Amino acid sequence: MNLLANPIISLMLVSEFHYDLPPERIAQEPLADRAGSRLLHLRRPLGSWQDRRFDEFPELLRADDLLVLNNTRVFPARLYGHRSGGAKPDNAPPLGLERGRVEVLLTRRVEDEANEWQCLVRPGRKVGIGEKLYFDDPAGGSFPVQRPALEAEVIARGAFGERRIRFAAVPDFFARIERIGHVPLPPYIDRADQAIDRDRYQTIYAQAAGSIAAPTAGLHFTPAIVERIRARGIQIAEITLHVGLGTFQPVRVDRVEDHRLHREPYEIPEEAAQAINQAKADARRVVAVGTTTVRTLEYAAVVRNKRGAENRVTAERGEADIFIYPGHRFRMVDALLTNFHLPQSSLLMLVCAFAGKQPVMSAYQHAVGAGYRFYSYGDCMFVE
Repeated sequence: MNLLANPIISLMLVSEFHYDLPPERIAQEPLADRAGSRLLHLRRPLGSWQDRRFDEFPELLRADDLLVLNNTRVFPARLYGHRSGGAKPDNAPPLGLERGRVEVLLTRRVEDEANEWQCLVRPGRKVGIGEKLYFDDPAGGSFPVQRPALEAEVIARGAFGERRIRFAAVPDFFARIERIGHVPLPPYIDRADQAIDRDRYQTIYAQAAGSIAAPTAGLHFTPAIVERIRARGIQIAEITLHVGLGTFQPVRVDRVEDHRLHREPYEIPEEAAQAINQAKADARRVVAVGTTTVRTLEYAAVVRNKRGAENRVTAERGEADIFIYPGHRFRMVDALLTNFHLPQSSLLMLVCAFAGKQPVMSAYQHAVGAGYRFYSYGDCMFVE
């Protein structure tokens, strides 16, 4: 980065995006009614806000808006197992009963044929290269004597608990993941996942499996809300970004511009690209549901811009790693529905880039004082 080109951004510190949140403000359970959440309506030109309900959202949209959703589907990516404690000979029986427990969060499949995955491992310090991991149904607290449902070997080691593992071939790998895996609730939800989370930690329009976290702004939608939006003539388009480490990894640097995101796979179908480009050509608003939608569209537009096509996207598949923070010039997104995000997170920085750091941080302070529910199962904010 040329520091002289943008001296204000170059001096921006991560600590400037801190706010205090009492633990009781963190939503631990979903509401009985998806659409029953509160909505903080923030108007960018004035920096003013108004307390509303999410079921008012359809009427806050304009009749010629284009609403863009991320239709990714969360899969049960958290596995509990036992570690072998080191490499074992090929002819040795499966280990696991006598070894320590291990938690593995699958974050991204990297090679289809070899069935290799990037993952986060806990406890990370104890799991080395060559070690075998064994997974089965942990409902009883221990493994059965028979062969585990899945076996994996650690083949590479990264920082902060990151590992690359290779699963032994099985004919029904994803069926086994669905059976033995757990919903990857974020760590600030201080409870084990439950049966209800398989439905509620998923948008009603989820299609393509591949995310380890829900695009949480979409969790508020119900079929009735979608029908009210369509009844007003508002167009809806769907794109896909599979949520991985790039979305929720913590920011571990002091200066904002030093942070780097992991790449996450995305797809913009032809129908969605046409709808988005037509909306921009007609000077109609593109309303993004969630920060993952924002990052997908802005990344695609930046790539297109390098090819000489301003404010357009292409029907394509790719991998997005755009880090949006104050100073970013938005090319595609005109309004944003988003949940409340963690202090000093890249997602909070994105919202501040969109609406202004001071208005957003002030709105967050109001939300804390007004008793809003925060994070994945919490309330939301509409910024226009």
